[in-house]
Amino acid sequence: MDIEKYWHKALKDTEILRSRIQNLNAESSTRVPYVLLCESSINAGDTVVRKGEIFVDKPSLVVPPLNPQFQGFDFEKDTGVSENSVVNFLLIRGVSLPSLRYDNRTVSLDVYEGRMTECIRHYQNLLQRSENVSTGLLKGPEDAWQFSLLIFVCAQIMRNADTDIRALLKKYRDNKQ
Repeated sequence: MDIEKYWHKALKDTEILRSRIQNLNAESSTRVPYVLLCESSINAGDTVVRKGEIFVDKPSLVVPPLNPQFQGFDFEKDTGVSENSVVNFLLIRGVSLPSLRYDNRTVSLDVYEGRMTECIRHYQNLLQRSENVSTGLLKGPEDAWQFSLLIFVCAQIMRNADTDIRALLKKYRDNKQ
């Protein structure tokens, strides 16, 4: 499958089921834990559960020129596509990520023996019972999981846009006085 098909598959099939409530920190790196659920391509009826965290380095609205760095996304290994090809592919389509470092660290890769709907319910309940406001829950295609994670991180950065603008205005006003 080529990069275009991975991207469209992720756009079509990625769903953020539970967004993290905590904002990203615009002054330092933010740890963004996630649980990504994918229908298993090997065991029909089972769900692949990828737990991890992405470290987003200073995800502010105003940043230097665009040149993001992806670590731990395994684009080359899993899709045969280089990181530079991914960046170019996204830029050509008008998807611009701040020039920051996105460091994905998969903590565990398990199989939930049950259908996606059961798995979603299980993890939603688990996160709610533990009052976990920092972990995002999403579902996406197993073979395009990297793109699902990028979509998730972009959504988190966009949620911060209002906060970042207010902080910029406050900083500007404070410096003017």
